[in-house]
Amino acid sequence: MCGIIGFLGNDALANILDGLELLEYRGYDSAGIAIRRENEGDSQVYKCQGRVSDLRGIVPAEGADFSCGIGHTRWATHGGVCDKNAHPHRSGKVTLVHNGIIENYADLREEYELEDKLVTETDTEVVAALIDKLYDGDPKKTIKRVIKKIKGTFAFVIMFDDKPDTIYAVRNVSPIVATTTDNATVLSSDPAALFKYSKEYFVLDERIILTANHDGISLEDFDGNPVEPNYTKVDWDVSAPGKQGYPYFMAKEIDEQPTCIRRILSNYLVNNDIEFGFGGTLDDALKNFNRICIVACGTALHAGIMGAQLFKKWTGINVDTEMASEFIYSDTTVGPDTLFIAVSQSGETIDTLEALRKAKEAGALCLAILNVRGSSISRVADYTLYTDAGPEIAVASTKAYTTQMLMFYMLALKSGLVRGTITEEYFEEATSNLRKIPDAMAEVIGQKDAIHKLAKEVITASDLFMIGRGLDYTVLMEGALKLKEISYIHSEAYAAGELKHGPIALISEGTPVIAAVTQTHLISKALSNVKEIRARGANVVLIAKNELKADFSDEYHVIGLPDLDDEYMSFPEIVALQIYSYYVSADKGLDVDKPRNLAKVVTVE
Repeated sequence: MCGIIGFLGNDALANILDGLELLEYRGYDSAGIAIRRENEGDSQVYKCQGRVSDLRGIVPAEGADFSCGIGHTRWATHGGVCDKNAHPHRSGKVTLVHNGIIENYADLREEYELEDKLVTETDTEVVAALIDKLYDGDPKKTIKRVIKKIKGTFAFVIMFDDKPDTIYAVRNVSPIVATTTDNATVLSSDPAALFKYSKEYFVLDERIILTANHDGISLEDFDGNPVEPNYTKVDWDVSAPGKQGYPYFMAKEIDEQPTCIRRILSNYLVNNDIEFGFGGTLDDALKNFNRICIVACGTALHAGIMGAQLFKKWTGINVDTEMASEFIYSDTTVGPDTLFIAVSQSGETIDTLEALRKAKEAGALCLAILNVRGSSISRVADYTLYTDAGPEIAVASTKAYTTQMLMFYMLALKSGLVRGTITEEYFEEATSNLRKIPDAMAEVIGQKDAIHKLAKEVITASDLFMIGRGLDYTVLMEGALKLKEISYIHSEAYAAGELKHGPIALISEGTPVIAAVTQTHLISKALSNVKEIRARGANVVLIAKNELKADFSDEYHVIGLPDLDDEYMSFPEIVALQIYSYYVSADKGLDVDKPRNLAKVVTVE
């Protein structure tokens, strides 16, 4: 949940700061950097509470001669948010940054009598002090010795004072990726920071020691055996990762969604068939399971809930959808008859990774839906389907969600076809509908100004409710999460039919409510529920198909959506909700991309 950069090359200070800004979505309580000039071992450390922009204000104004350094953006776990708890941490000859949690740091502090060496409240400084205490002039030997004593998750990037122009790294669960060019060597906790330098990178395997210097990178295991890196190449455009004129990354990423959906469709839709690759073995596997379990967290969980509805509809198989954080501590009921699907944007979500490992141990067929190639979850799963949405920088997910959702549409449809629960004619019509989705999403994006006007009406609200039936309710769960994440308005989605069983007690005069009415076979029931809350004074915004808009425009504020078949309305509907949430946050003057208390990649439980 923190951003890490290591850099060797010309103008290291500027490159590290730029990289930290790209990774600030991973942690933005505080930021710090340790830098060196060529052939110098003494590190100059600068760190502060706040953002990378604050860090820029305290580093040297002229820093072109720095050639080696490490940097960090923190999301606080151990110790409060303050200057001293920011990374890097320095103890004696050792300077390091860390992502993860050291579970036995208190035991280590006591066992090795480190208290007098510590000045912060962090678990990380304990490791720095321990490495320094045990250091005998051999960095790799000392790192191995310390790692064997640590319990927890970690990604360490380390410098030693007597080893100039050299950076070491080692990890367990928490990711480290790296790349080299003719002029630079770069390490990071996220591939997004590497794409400025190369489209190729490798993921450092667990408990492998990386040594980087101006000659490049070498790897070895704990027995001293050399290890060859396995490079991954991204095939989407990485040339312009910045905001490109948008005020926030979230605004840019909302607009990118039609392009992302088209990219996925072009990758997987071949001659009106859905082809996942793997030599057809995944298609064969889809024929044989009789149970599905979907596990994820947050927004990815909402994509999974959508997937569960689609699997039920098109395969007739019952589906369990579980929070990964609950699944890993529950009694396992998955087995060889189970298709286990793990969903994560980063591929590093710790709860989801541990759930996947548990399912695999139980013998389930494990499939992952991810955005980042080479990530930890992909290394455990039997099959991985990549959304290839490109880097998503805003903490609140948009394009990752819609691309995950599309993956579930294709998986459920293909499962129905190979199992014979849908006909070839139905399948062909469905793929035709999939091709219409990008244009429908783009049409909603073209209505930004109208949605913005409606969003202005709730910027002072303390509560907002969303109601719908069927797939509408499933989409609204994600819409409500989006609004609460970035606007800090308490927002909840309710199944409209459940209103009379309790939630309608929350409705009073002027209560803002968003009601979705896009499922044709449920319109009369859904409208009855809308009228119930309207009669109690609610201020209702209706989301409806354009073909129905005229029927409601005299009575409600209406966001009209392009007319697709019911099953596919989820895509334009969520775009409208994303835009609505974005403008509420922006109009309140909040930092849309970096909401309080949240981090993009959750690598600690």
